[in-house]
Amino acid sequence: MQQDNIFFLPVSAVCQREVLTCTHDASIVTAAGLMQQRKVSSIVVSENSLPTGIMSDHDLRNKVVSRGIDPNKIIVGDIMTAPLITLSEDDFVFEALYLMSRHSIHRVVVVDNRGQLTGIISHTDILSLQARSPQQLLYEIEEAQTVGELKHHHEQVEGLVVHLIGTGVSTPELVRTISHLNDRILIRLITLLRNDYYQDISDDFAFIVLGSEGRREQTLTTDQDNAIIYSDNLTTAQIERIREFSEALIDTLISIGVPPCPGGIMAKNDHWRRSLSGWKNVLNSWLRDSGPQNIMNGSMFFDLRTLYGNQELESELKRHIAAYLSRDSNFLARTAKNVTGFKTPIGWFGRFKLEKDGPHKGKMDIKKAGIFAITEGIKVLALESGELDDGTLEHIKDLTEKGILKPAMAENLEASFNFLVTLRLRGQAAAIRAGEVPSNYIDLAELNHMEQGRLRLAFETVDTLQQFLNLHFQLDFVQ
Repeated sequence: MQQDNIFFLPVSAVCQREVLTCTHDASIVTAAGLMQQRKVSSIVVSENSLPTGIMSDHDLRNKVVSRGIDPNKIIVGDIMTAPLITLSEDDFVFEALYLMSRHSIHRVVVVDNRGQLTGIISHTDILSLQARSPQQLLYEIEEAQTVGELKHHHEQVEGLVVHLIGTGVSTPELVRTISHLNDRILIRLITLLRNDYYQDISDDFAFIVLGSEGRREQTLTTDQDNAIIYSDNLTTAQIERIREFSEALIDTLISIGVPPCPGGIMAKNDHWRRSLSGWKNVLNSWLRDSGPQNIMNGSMFFDLRTLYGNQELESELKRHIAAYLSRDSNFLARTAKNVTGFKTPIGWFGRFKLEKDGPHKGKMDIKKAGIFAITEGIKVLALESGELDDGTLEHIKDLTEKGILKPAMAENLEASFNFLVTLRLRGQAAAIRAGEVPSNYIDLAELNHMEQGRLRLAFETVDTLQQFLNLHFQLDFVQ
């Protein structure tokens, strides 16, 4: 594997599997003796394979030796660090490094999907792997002290992704990296603004991201789609300060290079900044009247994800949405019908339909051609099943586990989605290298014969999904 790819390995491929453990009631002397025998600097406290804490050399020095405490009179549970900061086996190495930096620690415990101990990864384990990677950029974003620094880091994200596209990093990993880095820039910007100008605003609000940003599926042309939810019990003065904060935030975000939403879906606009009850009322109106604009608004909003603030506000809105859709599926059916209206650009004899005129003449909008139908089609099925979290690939897996999608269809959808997004990213990277503004258009002349064949197969999968939606929601009976 190339050096650049190491940071995108799952931690399961790097972590140590033989982890020294003890119970919380083990004596300090016994635990320290085990650490000396194994020549390790920490011991994980575990009960029935569930890690509950960790004791390190640092704990022994600072909590026992420096205080003159008799180690024979205390147990590990008295000085262990808890609760633990953990990683899933599927998390990436660069995420481990970020957690170590964020929490000033040298090691992170690795657990499986049941929370059971499976390994440990330390800074020393991966120190030698450091090369050109997102890790250093994450550090620099976290340490940024000015808006100018964040603007520079935003430009670095684009350059890093363009570089990584040519290194063999998988498309899901690239998209996840873009979203993670953009998240950190936005969170750091909010922190700087609050510290400098808005320390007095209420904490009872949530800044949420929507659409592809909410699904963590951003590419290099993603503009901003966001909103604010605030508690119903805020005063008029508190609401006014949140308004001022939201305007400053979005204007600053634009100034560092994040494009504004052409449709105005931004927290600085009153329509996208409301109280919890206000959002419930708006959602009810969208769901009752499933016209084209409301379908578009609802589809964008249903991807909501709290980036900063009170996450319970998001959770309450998701419960509200799920409850409404469980009673009335009309909105879902009309959304599905809208998805089936986006026909794949294949003409007679399997020829691709391209733009006939304009600045993109001879090219294809790959988002409109196939990505949109997959993301929105899968989303409507996920909503019907009561799932409002995660992104397209996670939804495909969940729908398969629930028996809604057959494994073969799910496999084709996943492969097609990844291939279409790959083409989108490649086209955007090529535009950036050429000094052009990246877009969703791709030049089919850049695809070889095999890639064009894969593109046709991807469009066939999109057609199959649309046919499935038509049967599943009985769209022939939907006016």
